[in-house]
Amino acid sequence: MSTAYESVIGLEIHAQLPTKTKLFCSCAASFGDEANTHVCPVCLGLPGSLPVLNAEALRLAVRAALALNLTLHQRSIFARKNYFYPDLPKGYQTSQFDAPYSQHGHLDIEVDGQKKRVGITRIHMEEDAGKNVHGVGADSAVDLNRAGTPLIEIVGDPDLRSSAEAADYMRRVRDILVFVGVNDGNLEQGSFRCDANVSIRPVGQEKLGTRVELKNINSFRFVQKAIDVEIARQKSILEAGGTVKQETRGFDAETGKTYLLRSKEEAHDYRYFPCPDLPPVVISDELLNAERSSLPELPEQARRRFVEAGVGNEAVSTLTAHPSYVRFVDAAQRAAGDVTLKRVANFVQTDVLRSASVSGLDASFSVTPEQVGQLLELVESGKISGKQAKEVFAELEQSDKTPAQIVDERAMAVVSDTGAIEQVLLDLIANNPKQVEGLRAGKKQLAGFFVGQVMKAMGGSADPKVVNDLLGKLLDES
Repeated sequence: MSTAYESVIGLEIHAQLPTKTKLFCSCAASFGDEANTHVCPVCLGLPGSLPVLNAEALRLAVRAALALNLTLHQRSIFARKNYFYPDLPKGYQTSQFDAPYSQHGHLDIEVDGQKKRVGITRIHMEEDAGKNVHGVGADSAVDLNRAGTPLIEIVGDPDLRSSAEAADYMRRVRDILVFVGVNDGNLEQGSFRCDANVSIRPVGQEKLGTRVELKNINSFRFVQKAIDVEIARQKSILEAGGTVKQETRGFDAETGKTYLLRSKEEAHDYRYFPCPDLPPVVISDELLNAERSSLPELPEQARRRFVEAGVGNEAVSTLTAHPSYVRFVDAAQRAAGDVTLKRVANFVQTDVLRSASVSGLDASFSVTPEQVGQLLELVESGKISGKQAKEVFAELEQSDKTPAQIVDERAMAVVSDTGAIEQVLLDLIANNPKQVEGLRAGKKQLAGFFVGQVMKAMGGSADPKVVNDLLGKLLDES
């Protein structure tokens, strides 16, 4: 009888903080520039250079910890994590070890309708390493533009039991950090990536199995696939009577396999010690209180608010994919008077987002929230029809005109003159006896035929409510 195994997974998420400069120096923290153009004695680790903590990075780190329900320590210490690698010019990484600035948080996930609370061990600040560039002719080179970029590392508890849970956890962490402005969520550029610690054990056993670390995964799909592949690899080893070795592995998306990066026969000794060049980090009461009081709406709160307003699940999922979408909807509703959140949200989802574009934490739209709100208010008040609103919207795009100006210029105001509408209806009733007979027989959907024909005849300018009321009156009289 074969042994049944369960997987034990914990993620270490590295999220770059969107500051203009690096964590300990004034070099630009920008992506995609010419190699080694944003370097200085501090991030190169030259003798005599001294680091100074970026205050904005600390503020963003505090905000991240509050959003993920961690306990803040107002005094913490930076340490040196010592190891040798070509992209680490100082020979150590400035990080936090035994005295991080935050610990003991949690995040709720949901997979296949099952909700689960996942623990977060800690979040600490650290600097990023540089980047090894292979294939430079016949050589490899090092680009140190990224060295010293401010990061937070979010260390999750080993509470995940499947690759699906890991992917959902990673996605929710990203959404929260983007919503609170702590990370731009760009997986392709590597500003949001994770390491996955994976082990398996017989079902029912409390002791953990041997852990294998999967490094630098920057895709929700790849994290799920890499974990599944690694679980299968470990199972095959154990079922063949072998022993899983503690090691660090990479994931090749093209082959769909993990591969050995380095062995860890024993736990690596990084020889941590407090950084002598940096004083303790002190989070003031003022900073903590200011970030706590200004923490913006989280994605789950926005989803719940939209659902309670009657917005459909698909629209909710789309609208809460980026905080700028939510802000647009809310601003449009404020400009729309008595128009419901549901109507505004649905219009934004179906019409506005078609031409919207997202770049990191920013998004651009072809219209303003005020234009959309005013347009929907015109529909709500009966001044234009829903069909006319589509036409006005098309003219509003990339324009600074107001909806009312366009309606006036094009003489689009809804016709509620019963005399003009009545004449069109009388002609329709006379020319469509079968539809009239069906409507009288109780086929109420045929009323839509008459309304549509009136709208067509009057260029979409008739008030549908007036048409409906007048149709019923004329049928009763005849």
